[in-house]
Amino acid sequence: MATTRSGRSWAALIRLPESTVSPLAALLRRIVIAFALLSLLVLIVYLDRDAYTDHPDPTKEVGLIDSIYYSTVTITTTGYGDITPSTPAARLLNALLVTPLRVGFLVLLVGTTLEVLASQGRHLYRVSRWRKQMQDHAVVVGYGTKGRSAVAVLLRNGWEQEAIVIVDPRSDAIEEAQSDGLAVVAGDATRRDVLRRAEVGRAKQVIITTDRDDSAVLTTLTVRQLNEHAQVIASVRENDNVTLVRQSGADAVITSSEAVGRLLGLSTVSPALGEVLEDLLTYGDGLEVAERPILPNEIGKQPQKLLDQVIAVIREDRVFRYFDPSVTQLERGDRVVVVRPSEETPWAARPGADA
Repeated sequence: MATTRSGRSWAALIRLPESTVSPLAALLRRIVIAFALLSLLVLIVYLDRDAYTDHPDPTKEVGLIDSIYYSTVTITTTGYGDITPSTPAARLLNALLVTPLRVGFLVLLVGTTLEVLASQGRHLYRVSRWRKQMQDHAVVVGYGTKGRSAVAVLLRNGWEQEAIVIVDPRSDAIEEAQSDGLAVVAGDATRRDVLRRAEVGRAKQVIITTDRDDSAVLTTLTVRQLNEHAQVIASVRENDNVTLVRQSGADAVITSSEAVGRLLGLSTVSPALGEVLEDLLTYGDGLEVAERPILPNEIGKQPQKLLDQVIAVIREDRVFRYFDPSVTQLERGDRVVVVRPSEETPWAARPGADA
């Protein structure tokens, strides 16, 4: 089994979403059942205590403490033999009732151990199968505010949860991503072994939302070493670092602080304009911006004549504004960037459009 530098297996650092009860709850439930079985046996023995003999002192009456002692050594199969059932009825009761309780207790004890071992094996199997299935997926580095928003947009635009992998070293982010039903790789994304666990080499998209710009640069360089073809989108805080991140291999770089500053400035100059831009940046309400392929019946039309509000045309991986003379007529293979109501499916053909 492959291990990390610290000696831990790769599988131990990959967290897949779980839908089962927590291990602590399962253990507490088993403990309660075990004590219930023991208490039932103590009650049976104590109510029939006159039918039991304490061999070290046959004249002594078997009491509550003796009943607890006998039940404990009996149900755990220790069986010292110092206290025994002395009447046929008590022996029959032991054979028909106490023996099943003993078997049930042993099954519970052994089952707990086997479940722990089985769960470890099951996790290894799930991780192995998951890694084999990871292809053309999205890797999101960092599950803070920006990472969560990026994942929400991916899900909104047709991505499946199973096709998204989070990379983050923080325990709170790991727990939150798992609770959201996402697979998580725990570790620092600037290290190649961590990104390999996320199968970055076979990823289609990599979104980098680290808290520090130097980490974004190192992560981008590492991603490009492992995957030359994935689309890499990185977020930086300062505009001065945009060129450096692009030179490291990012296809697109978003400046968070400058974008927020521009939105604040526009909102000050024109509150209505700021409201519209904020609406476009917020998913699930109001307006949405999306990219979609053109329909067969849209070939040859002007972008302005489509049912959607087209703001750009993508042709041969180049972006043209809708009014650019190069795209006065749409061609086969073009894609359009549209603005439409959020209640529609933004990335699909508009409802009512003829294919």
